[in-house]
Amino acid sequence: MRPETADDNRTPAPEWWRSAVIYQIYPRSFADASGDGIGDLPGITERLDSLAELGVDAIWLSPFYTSPQKDAGYDVSDYCDVDPLFGTLADFDRMLAKAHELGIRVIGDLVPNHSSDQHPWFQQALAAGPGSEERDHYMFREGRGENGELPPNNWQSVFGGPAWTRITEADGTPGPWYLHIFDSSQPDFNWSSTWVREQFLDVLRFWLDRGIDGFRVDVAHGLVKADGLPDWTPPAEAGSMGGVPLEPGVEPELVELAPYWGQEGVHEIYREWRLLLDTYEGDRVLAAEAWVDPLSRIAHWVRSDEMHQAFNFAYLGTTWDAAALRRVIDESIAAFGAVGAPSTWVLSNHDVVRHASRLALTAENLQGHGIGPLTEGLPDPVVGLRRARAATALMLALPGSAYIYQGEELGLPEAVDLPDDARQDPTWFRTNGERYGRDGCRVPLPWTADAPAFGFSTTGESWLPQPAGWGAFARDTERGDPDSTLELYRLALRLRAERGLGNSTLEWVDGLPEGVLGFATDGITVVANTTGEAVVLPAGDVLLASGPLGENSLPGDTTVWLAR
Repeated sequence: MRPETADDNRTPAPEWWRSAVIYQIYPRSFADASGDGIGDLPGITERLDSLAELGVDAIWLSPFYTSPQKDAGYDVSDYCDVDPLFGTLADFDRMLAKAHELGIRVIGDLVPNHSSDQHPWFQQALAAGPGSEERDHYMFREGRGENGELPPNNWQSVFGGPAWTRITEADGTPGPWYLHIFDSSQPDFNWSSTWVREQFLDVLRFWLDRGIDGFRVDVAHGLVKADGLPDWTPPAEAGSMGGVPLEPGVEPELVELAPYWGQEGVHEIYREWRLLLDTYEGDRVLAAEAWVDPLSRIAHWVRSDEMHQAFNFAYLGTTWDAAALRRVIDESIAAFGAVGAPSTWVLSNHDVVRHASRLALTAENLQGHGIGPLTEGLPDPVVGLRRARAATALMLALPGSAYIYQGEELGLPEAVDLPDDARQDPTWFRTNGERYGRDGCRVPLPWTADAPAFGFSTTGESWLPQPAGWGAFARDTERGDPDSTLELYRLALRLRAERGLGNSTLEWVDGLPEGVLGFATDGITVVANTTGEAVVLPAGDVLLASGPLGENSLPGDTTVWLAR
């Protein structure tokens, strides 16, 4: 629920984050004001009115800090400045001020697991030599084998290939290896170092002092590694970020964590951060990106003295199935509620196949692998969009906080047919094209159907090519069309705010046909038909429907909100 005043936008809504709708902006793909084909902060500022019109409470910006851009900004070389690609610190201040004028809070994306190898701290570590304090700021280890020629352990990078790279010392001799859970250009910090902890507290202060409303913490489950760095081979069904969906009946305590994910020591770090945030006025927040199963474990990140929110990836990864959805909703509300935190709900982000495509895939697709022209089980776009709209209508009625990824309000599908030579995700290169990676969900947005680059950039430039048919999804095409996905989102967010659904409770409606899910909340009954067949429409006045309704029937892959 957005605050009413512009001069002090945070005061009127204590603990606003409990029910907020937060819109993720991927800056390089949102709006380009400079004309170079890469989105920027001035572009965001120019388009903020459209987000206020949509009805969101906050925006979360993926990294805009100084970076060599080897991993689209998640390789940071200066945590306290803006990359020239995106503008300047003054541009950030203007964007923040405009957002606050509109009653929209701003959350930054902090990347504490690793830096760029171009960061001065890593360059100093290389120059300082063996045994130096500077080397202790990162995870340097001697190799195995007779002459240290083998990596310290068998860990594999999230992006494919070994998670270790050996350096050459200044005198030309082979040196130790450094850990990079992601790309070799992203060395992992050593979070047992007091110096590292102090540096990041200063980074937090820098942005909090500028007025930022909080942080989404990248790889929040990865900062601490197990003692001894033991060998580890992940389960075949694990996603690239570590999540392993649990089958019913599996005991959570029997699920073994990777030695680089979800270690207990991370919680001490976030307690320290929380103490710092609590010294600032305005309800500043921390949100965890932690791919940890089961939900009872992820709730550890949002205990009362740690973070405020954690992304609900269990919900994101649930299939379009009524029984599975009911189970994960119950588990989410119970797990987060047990520690006094709100559940979060999310269907898409910059790391996963857009749900307008993902929900119609007919073959297994692990998180991080992406989809492309040769992927098995490619989705039917009509089925995908229908299910996406229905899934969104269900999600936005749930109690707690909801996240929206830019473009999903337009019904954008995954861009499947990107040319190989246009792809930029490190996953594509580190797996020699075996995994398409995440470029398909990062293609720049269409704003205007008949403009160059669909209005993303006045020059017609676009850092990733936009599909030719995306004019049908352009914002100006959908705005005002009552049947469009954009207007469905606007209506859902307006009703959600008016009726306080984010702060409500739900009661399941039993006796519905198999494959149909229903719950009652604050004068509304929400019914989702996850089957392909129509069922009888329950009684009530229709407030919202994700698709056309039949005469007294609820078609398959459709969700409806009914006034009780």
